[in-house]
Amino acid sequence: MIDTLKIYEELREEVSDSAAKKIAYAIGRVYEELANVVTKQEFRELKGIVEDLAEAQKRTEQRVEELAQAQKNTELRLTRLEKAVEELAQAQKRTEQRVEELAQAQKNTELRLTRLEKAVEELAQAQKRTEEEVRKLARGLQDTRSELGGLSRTISYAFENEAFRMLPNFLKTRYNIEIFERLVREEIGGKEINIFGRAKRNGDEIFIIGEAKLRLDERRENIEDIFSELEEKERLVKTEYGEKDTIKILITHFATKGALKKAQEKGIIVVQSFEW
Repeated sequence: MIDTLKIYEELREEVSDSAAKKIAYAIGRVYEELANVVTKQEFRELKGIVEDLAEAQKRTEQRVEELAQAQKNTELRLTRLEKAVEELAQAQKRTEQRVEELAQAQKNTELRLTRLEKAVEELAQAQKRTEEEVRKLARGLQDTRSELGGLSRTISYAFENEAFRMLPNFLKTRYNIEIFERLVREEIGGKEINIFGRAKRNGDEIFIIGEAKLRLDERRENIEDIFSELEEKERLVKTEYGEKDTIKILITHFATKGALKKAQEKGIIVVQSFEW
């Protein structure tokens, strides 16, 4: 009688428990069936075949285990790949969304650029109109200045003409200066002298050199320039007529106290129109 338990114990070392039981049971049945029809030699051969089958079963189960592990690894890699694909899909979706946002931003930028170009064109047109208006204003200002200049000269000449009539009596009464030739406007050395004439003071001949200014105010103009201009005309008169005594006069409608003080320091007589 074959010992199926022993066979089972031996097979357990090589194959799984369930397989060992099945093989041991099968061997036991085969042995019982063949016990009466096969020889010992045939049984040994049969036993070898069974052992070969057991070994093949072992290799098969090992291969199945390897395939199961490979399948597990494959599924793990597939899971990671599926996750990566999903992440790529989400990234692609975000990229497409970002591209759409950029496209919309570009569209808005182009729209703003179009409006800006239109505004620049309108500003350019407005600038042209402004420049034309400025040119017109400049021409008008030039005309106004010319008119004012003409008006100023007219007023100055009128003021000087009045001075020609009033100064002789005023100078004689106030400064004992007697005009013996009428006062005139004169050009000497290329400069116009507003008031020019010959006079006597204490029997000595002198020259009158005068300028007309509507107002003398040291706070509004550089009064030193006015004094320097008058002194330059005095120099030209002496160059033209010799070293004669001179009297420098400034006639004005109004002079500030500061202007009067500065004129006095320069030896210049200031005559205000309300004085004559």
